[in-house]
Order: sequence, then C-alpha cells, then structure tokens
Amino acid sequence: MRTDLAASYGEERLPRYTSYPTAPHFSPAVGPDTYAEWLAGLPAGASASLYLHVPFCREMCWYCGCHTQIVRRDGLIAAYQRTLRSEIAQVSETIGRRIKVEHIHFGGGTPTIMAPEAFAELMAAMRHSFFVLPSAEIAVEIDPRTLTSEMVEAMRLSGVNRASLGVQSFDPVVQRAINRVQSHEQTASVVDRLHRAGINGINFDLIYGLPHQTVASCLDTVRRSLELGPDRFSVFGYAHVPDFKKHQRMINEAVLPDGLARHEQACAIANALKEAGYVQIGLDHFARPDDAMAVAFEERTLRRNFQGYTTDKGEVLLGFGASAIGHLPQGYVQNQVQIGAYAQSIAAGRLATAKGYGLTDDDRLRADIIERIMCEFSADLGDICARHGAEPEAMLQSAARLKPLISDGIVRLDGDRLAVASDSRFLVRSVAAAFDAHLDPAKQLHSRAV
Repeated sequence: MRTDLAASYGEERLPRYTSYPTAPHFSPAVGPDTYAEWLAGLPAGASASLYLHVPFCREMCWYCGCHTQIVRRDGLIAAYQRTLRSEIAQVSETIGRRIKVEHIHFGGGTPTIMAPEAFAELMAAMRHSFFVLPSAEIAVEIDPRTLTSEMVEAMRLSGVNRASLGVQSFDPVVQRAINRVQSHEQTASVVDRLHRAGINGINFDLIYGLPHQTVASCLDTVRRSLELGPDRFSVFGYAHVPDFKKHQRMINEAVLPDGLARHEQACAIANALKEAGYVQIGLDHFARPDDAMAVAFEERTLRRNFQGYTTDKGEVLLGFGASAIGHLPQGYVQNQVQIGAYAQSIAAGRLATAKGYGLTDDDRLRADIIERIMCEFSADLGDICARHGAEPEAMLQSAARLKPLISDGIVRLDGDRLAVASDSRFLVRSVAAAFDAHLDPAKQLHSRAV
C-alpha cells in the first residue's frame, strides 16, 4: 500500500458513506407528518429491518462518537424501554399492517444495559407488531465488561443469534488513555458464555489511531482476538472530533498517531487478519470465507447501511429510539436526539421525527454508484446509469474530484467501468466522494480519510 498517497489524501475529512446523502444534510423540513406519509405508502410486499438505539452506558469511553449518556438509575432505562415499545406500536399502526422483518439490530450506547426481562419484553413487542421471520438475524452490541449471565439467557430465549463485542484494543496503556479498561479474560468469558447459549455469530470491533497506539500494540490485539475466534471483525479509525464530542477532550491530542502512523496501523491489522484467513470486506470489515458477509461480497450482493456493511438486501430500515435513523424508498428520517424530546413526542402520540431528507432521482443514482464503490471497489457506471435513465458520460463530467485520483493511479477507468487500484483501496472513501454532489470539504464534519 502506498504511503505517499496516505500522506496526500489521508488528512481530508470525508463521510463513511453509510448513507447518501449523509446525515449532516438532513433537514427539519422532513418531520412526523412526512414520515407518517412515507410509512403509509410502503409497497404491499415490502419487508423491513429494525434498528433500536439504546443511548445509555455506565461510564463514558472517551473515544466514543455515538449518541449516548451515562446513567446510574435503572428507572430511566426502564422508562425508555417503555417508550420504545410505544414507538414500535405507533410505527406499525401507521404502516397499517404487520410487515415482514429480516434483520433486527440493537445499537448504543450499551443495549444490554436493560434489565433482562425488559429486553425480552421489547423483543416480544417487536414480534407482536411485525412478522419477524424465523430466519431473521437478530444482533446485539455488547460491552463485555457489564454483560450478565441473566442477560445472556434473555438473549437466548429472545432468539438473538449475533453479538458484536466492543474490544477496541487490549493494550492496557491505550485502554487507560481512552477510559475503557477491559481484560482479555473478560472478553474470553463473554465469548464462551455466548457460545454456550447458542449465540454463535460473534463480531469484534477494533479501533486504530487511538492514543499511545502503535503497530506493535495493534498486532498484539489482533493476535489475542484471534485466539477467541470471532466470525467477523470491524476495524475503524478513531475519529477525533472534540468540538462535537466534548468528552473526547479528555484524550491528549499529543499522543494521537499522525496520518501516516494511522495508515501503517490499518495496514498491519488488515494484513494480519488476511494472513489468518479472513476475507477483507470493503473498507473496514473482515469475515471468515464461509461467513454470509464474505459470500455476499464474493457474489456482489453486499450492501451498506448505518451499521456498516451488511447482507441485508431490504430497502426499508425502521429506526427506533432517540437519534435513530431510518431509510425508506422515499428518503431518510431521524428521531429527536435528546431523550426527553423523543419521549415527549411518543407520549403525545406523535412520531418522533426531527429531521430527514427526501431523495431525488439524482440522489438515488449517486447513492447506487457510491454504494457499489464502497462495497466492491468498483462500479459499472454504464449499467448503473442505464437503470436510472442517465448517461455515464454526464456523470463522469460532473465528478471533477475524480481527475486527480485517476492521474495518481488510485482509480482506473476502462470505458464506463471504474475500479479502485488494489494498492489504493484504503482510499475508497476518497473515490466515493468524487460522486458526492453535496460534499463541502470546507466543513470539517467527518473523520479523516485514513
């Protein structure tokens, strides 16, 4: 991989393209009435995926970029769970029928902060309001430091079949610098308990670019993670945005790796995982060759949504909870971010939509191109444009940012087919950005490209 390109392009701040357009372009012009109209207009045969956001943790990890808050009182969590149940019923009633559900994802925060019986009640509410298919993937994000045996049992009885464990780094120096001390033994114990409960889909989340992190410590974390045999890895670069996330000011910027060091860490992790037999999936995921995600990547059916890369082929994602984002054929919607405002809306019998975005035909065309680039490192512009009634030549002419990428050897253009060079795939976000008609580089809203 080319370090000269990492130096040239790595400092630019770009979206991760889990949606297009991205969330900073959402507007209050899309509110509860629009969302209700979109829900009522869903096609008769539509199936959906559900995302539930649980914005609570017991303590703050200083690197965190999620919408979450520290909570000590379990009563607040219980009240929030009741609000989620009300919102689920409200959305289902607005749709007007019990639609099929193929994926459910609990994110946070720490979803397993709920009482086990509350989690079971929430799953029962979803099964009552929606037709959750027997084959549905039900995934939960877990903090291994706080997971109880009672919650593991509740997850088992509720049909959970995938767990995503936050690991980040096993280096104790790094852990202390980010306020997340988590031993290898704790993590191993949780993996063992999940397996014994029949929850065999295990993901590990790792982060590079953390304070005091080195290539050696990254490789040690990979080595110790491999001992526990997860099916998938998600490997993210730390996004230091203290202006937006005030708690990140607790991190000493002087001990953060620079762009080149971050690139070396990312390459080292990727190479180690590939040497261990994992297939690299797009920008930042790795999976065993027989895993469904690796199969989707091979068959070119991989998709991308707000959880990152996914095997979910649906066009409807319903988001529940404070700050949750949904995606429908008509556009995007996001709930109130503040928990109080979210709860008040639901209690008043209103959908909690705070803002959103109505898609244009041009947005849909560009979204398809960007998704294929992000998922496959290539895009057949002729085929994609034909499906949208557009001309590839016009699309290429509008992508002025593509020219330096071609001249630097990052992108190869063969007729209407675009491909990212194999030694430049770490810059795939830069390539996707060439087709982003909304991007304003002057606004530092995103994480660094490397």
